[in-house]
Amino acid sequence: MERPLRILHTADWHLGKTLKGRDRTPEVAEALEAVANLAKEERVDLVLAAGDLLDHPQPSAEAEGVLVEFLLRLRKEGIPCFLVAGNHDPPERFERLYRRLLEPEVQVRGRLALADEGGLVEFQGLRFALVPFVSERLLVKTLAMPSEERRLAYGERMGRLLSHYQADILVGHLTVAGSRPGGGEYALYLADHYAVPPGLLPPARYIALGHLHRMQGVAENAHYPGSLIALDFGAEEVERGVLLVEVPPERHLPVRVHPVVERWGRPLRTFRFPAQEAQAHQEEVRQFRGWAKVILEGPAEPGLRDAFLAMDHVLEVSVTGNRDSKTGPEEVPDTLEEAYALYLEEKGQKREERIRAFQELRQEVRHASPED
Repeated sequence: MERPLRILHTADWHLGKTLKGRDRTPEVAEALEAVANLAKEERVDLVLAAGDLLDHPQPSAEAEGVLVEFLLRLRKEGIPCFLVAGNHDPPERFERLYRRLLEPEVQVRGRLALADEGGLVEFQGLRFALVPFVSERLLVKTLAMPSEERRLAYGERMGRLLSHYQADILVGHLTVAGSRPGGGEYALYLADHYAVPPGLLPPARYIALGHLHRMQGVAENAHYPGSLIALDFGAEEVERGVLLVEVPPERHLPVRVHPVVERWGRPLRTFRFPAQEAQAHQEEVRQFRGWAKVILEGPAEPGLRDAFLAMDHVLEVSVTGNRDSKTGPEEVPDTLEEAYALYLEEKGQKREERIRAFQELRQEVRHASPED
């Protein structure tokens, strides 16, 4: 009897991610080594990587090196890999560098391709749709619609796009309405405006999703594996890891999904206690072996905040009830969006609409092709 196709589904590595100035790339590299070992031990036939493998459009040499080393390790083990770009990834670099360097063993899609343009790939008798992140502007340009339908919401348009592939298995980087964030996601693309209703997902046998950092199923046939490591404070207890998927050769039989929940990377923890009790908690914080955030409740004595920041693993200290307190030693924002938000706050200007417009502009510039 022919055995099921065995797939390892992963996403959201965010190589090059920094947390309050600390590079998390070495932690992700260790997690990827474990993923490669798991793929070999489980005799996986194929790895699906559903986007946001890098954290920045201009990745560091170390982050890019870890990505390529992982893919070359899979090729050495004889395990093919299909990957798509997420909204954090550099689409042109995926197309012009990784695709030329790594194909045919690694199928890379940095930019959207329709079924007859290379967006549909066959493997062991199954049709795989490879769908990278699609901005609203690109989606409007791609789907030719009658004038009365051009005002359809993003989710409805994406539903039509995904269905046109008529794929057995779909790999996509997108938000499904009703899914729960896991911490550290790019807020703009979690909004309802960018969400695809579950009822508009195509009837593929399996939909391998990326973008949400929490392991979860969002439809009977659609799943997120979550990120490999906890990417931000608040995500400490969120389930994440990879998914092992078995696709039986008999099409009437259901696909079986086996979660592999892991705690790769250094743990994150938020310590919260009254400022007057802080000294009693200093040793507890000092003994913690992960990245720490400290919240002191109430007015704090001079020097108390600095005492915690002197610990190398404490990345942030905030004092509630003290408007003059800072959250770090000359804290540097991790993103341009954070820097812009701080600028607007200092100017006393309304933030929400301006930040949203700024985010949309950055994403359009990032994902615009040279021909646009």
